[in-house]
Amino acid sequence: MAMQAPKGTKDVTPKESYKWQYIEALAREICQEYGFSEVRTPVIEHTELFLRGVGDTTDIVQKEMYTFDDKGGRSITLKPEGTAGVARMFLEHGLFNDAQPTKMYYLYCPVFRYDKPQAGRLREHHQFGVEVYGAPRASADAECIRLAMTMLNRVGIKGLQVHVNSIGCPNCRPKYNDALREYLRGRYDQLCETCKSRFEKNPLRILDCKEEKCQALCAGAPTILDCLCQECADHFQELQGCLKSVGVEYEIDPYIVRGLDYYTKTVFEIIAKSESYSGTVCGGGRYDGLMEQLGGPKLPGVGFGMGMERLLLVAELSGAQIPQPPALDVYVAALGEKARSAGFALTERLRAQGARTEFDHMGRSFKAQFKYADKLGARYVAILGEDELAAGCVKLKDMATGEEKTMPQDDLAAAVLSKNNN
Repeated sequence: MAMQAPKGTKDVTPKESYKWQYIEALAREICQEYGFSEVRTPVIEHTELFLRGVGDTTDIVQKEMYTFDDKGGRSITLKPEGTAGVARMFLEHGLFNDAQPTKMYYLYCPVFRYDKPQAGRLREHHQFGVEVYGAPRASADAECIRLAMTMLNRVGIKGLQVHVNSIGCPNCRPKYNDALREYLRGRYDQLCETCKSRFEKNPLRILDCKEEKCQALCAGAPTILDCLCQECADHFQELQGCLKSVGVEYEIDPYIVRGLDYYTKTVFEIIAKSESYSGTVCGGGRYDGLMEQLGGPKLPGVGFGMGMERLLLVAELSGAQIPQPPALDVYVAALGEKARSAGFALTERLRAQGARTEFDHMGRSFKAQFKYADKLGARYVAILGEDELAAGCVKLKDMATGEEKTMPQDDLAAAVLSKNNN
């Protein structure tokens, strides 16, 4: 059988990697503008972290986690999302003792979910996300939304819509859960088996079910916005005011609940809609009780996650132009063994001086080297034969105009870089 990547995973080839690098560089640039610092957490975590943090009634925990016992008999899980690991890190290293808020982001974060592979969402995919701990005000929520929109806009994605909701807090959510159970009680037999198991313990999860029949049953359900306590209602109003103040248009969607149990108050999704694509490209919200659930202090949190594969797919479908990597500055074409040795050394000197330089490692003929340099898109070819070697010079050819000029080897880098700047 031919070797191939496991189902639901995807290689990033040299012809595609520049797109990832561009998006990652953009994400780092924007996060720095907003005062966020990068964090990195392990790919594996103890399973209990996700049972306590993500919630045992979620689809992720019930259906999608890659969990196994290690050789020591410990239950280990490949992380299915980024927030729980960052929260664990925050507690383990005592970052709550620092001045707050703490603003962090993670990038090229591999996450694993056993689910049917779909466009832009694989069993192994990668997330870019931000986390803010210690900030109770809705302005922090709005800042996360604004950061996400800045990222998507700079990538060039069109047709973006911001959907926001509040799912309340432990003080007001029980009242809504009662109202939702009452609505669904007469429809209980029509629910899927998973939602039946959620009916008593966590009926809010039913609103997030992907089964069409359950979605149809919930279409007329009461909304949590009618059950918010005063604190949650005020927080939601402050969020809307902050978004309006920075020109972020939004739509209130009372049925957004997100797929993780740790959310409280604000939840949001950013949806891209066009003729070729319609779907969520970013989702997040507030999780004020997560730290306590993990055994830490009472400390609010808010953030979002954005799938990189989906982001790249939507960017392509939106017609966004991701810049090609810089062209090769100069290709050193050497003829003869002595010239090859000198050409190799010249190549390294040029690189050390900042010129993007390539050299022949295949033993090609002189003609084939020119052909390969053209294929690489080299702006110039530095020709080094026996005559040039004896004279301590090099011949520089402009591949666009065909113009040739002989110069000392020591002047080559300055000539190439000067012409590039012009």
